[in-house]
Amino acid sequence: MKTQNNGGQRAEPSILLGGQAVLDGVMMRGPSRIATAVRRADGTIAVHAEEFAPLGARYRALSLPILRGAVGMVEMLFVGIRALNFSADVAMEGLTGIKPPGERKPGTFALAGAVAFALLLGMLLFFVAPLLITTFLFDVERQALLFNETAGVIRMLLFLVYLSVIAQLQDIQRLFAYHGAEHKSVFAYERGCHLSVEDAAVQSRFHPRCGTSFLLIVMLTAIILFAVTDSIILAWTGRISVWLRLAVHLPLVPFIAGASYEAIRVSGKYSGHRWAQWLAAPGLWLQRITTREPDASQLEVALTALKASLSAEWEQEPAHAVDLPAEA
Repeated sequence: MKTQNNGGQRAEPSILLGGQAVLDGVMMRGPSRIATAVRRADGTIAVHAEEFAPLGARYRALSLPILRGAVGMVEMLFVGIRALNFSADVAMEGLTGIKPPGERKPGTFALAGAVAFALLLGMLLFFVAPLLITTFLFDVERQALLFNETAGVIRMLLFLVYLSVIAQLQDIQRLFAYHGAEHKSVFAYERGCHLSVEDAAVQSRFHPRCGTSFLLIVMLTAIILFAVTDSIILAWTGRISVWLRLAVHLPLVPFIAGASYEAIRVSGKYSGHRWAQWLAAPGLWLQRITTREPDASQLEVALTALKASLSAEWEQEPAHAVDLPAEA
């Protein structure tokens, strides 16, 4: 599906795709299906696909701007953990020789617990820790903008250090290569290319709608919003403690995520404008750490996941007809 440039405004594809790298594979989310493709130890590809109706499509109120980004972030955490579980099952199949049941899903409580743990860990590392460090190491707590600029810089440094450290691990480098394969496959689709390894290979591995870009926009948005709220509190009470900051800042994180999601959508829609390119540039730069150039085998897996996530729509596009692998 090709996009058109009209005075610097790029029309969004009628189908917005999303994805995630998993263990030796890729999860792709289409408009009505989610598919995960994983390379088995014997070289074949295991695929699991299922129908998917996002909450925003089922409940109109949840599709409103800002709210849809916050809801989508939590929803995709659930989807991502399920995809990781499937890829782990395929990896265990290679170690034990026992094929896992294709429809096995983690229990609701176990899945909710994993999502809650991931959210809590992220909050502690990237929101609570920067506040504590800034409060106890820098004497700027009564200067709202300077405090939040300092905390924001610390937050981004922690994020960069975290990514740089894990990027040295061989398994993570392979995961980042699948991340690159996901981006190249999505670009091939969005640009109307044939979904072949050859056509996907020449695409960029840096995509403006990447989750890495999203996280960076979240951190930049947090500096502005937290500075505004702190200024209001200081003007009203004349003082602010670290505990009051935590009590006010943490509930605002979902709103920040929603606002950041809207910023990512706008930057993609108006990618021909210089301001949108500036907005996307930091995230694209960060993807030099979180993506690697994939090989043909990894691209094949990503394209398999993409085709499976689009199967219902693909049948309506004769020029892109493909034979899909059997679902695991």
